[in-house]
Amino acid sequence: MAVSGAGGSPSRLVQYVVVRSDLVQKLSWPLGAVVAQGCHAATAAIHLHYTDGDTQRYLAELDDMHKVVLGAPDEAALSALSETLTQAGVAHKLWIEQPENTPTCLALKPYPKERVQPLLCKFKLLK
Repeated sequence: MAVSGAGGSPSRLVQYVVVRSDLVQKLSWPLGAVVAQGCHAATAAIHLHYTDGDTQRYLAELDDMHKVVLGAPDEAALSALSETLTQAGVAHKLWIEQPENTPTCLALKPYPKERVQPLLCKFKLLK
């Protein structure tokens, strides 16, 4: 069930996707390949948590989905974030590209924004 925001209305659900910015900037991955990584992670997170109430509400509001794509500077920062989220009990999928076995991004299941934003505040929008 969604958390109520100010005024008793349901909170805005958001799916956060955190992509390694060094894939494009330092490792010269094509932009399309990096976008595909985010798509893989977002789809996997939705699939893994399909029966979750917030996920179902997020999917029911198809034309009003809200995603925020953030950048992690490198693999170490992405892995540290995954560990932080795990310790905080925040459901997410760390996408590991195969066959390279390289962590490229992660996506949270949809959450009320105020529940997870504090854990992500050190990451900026992906540029």
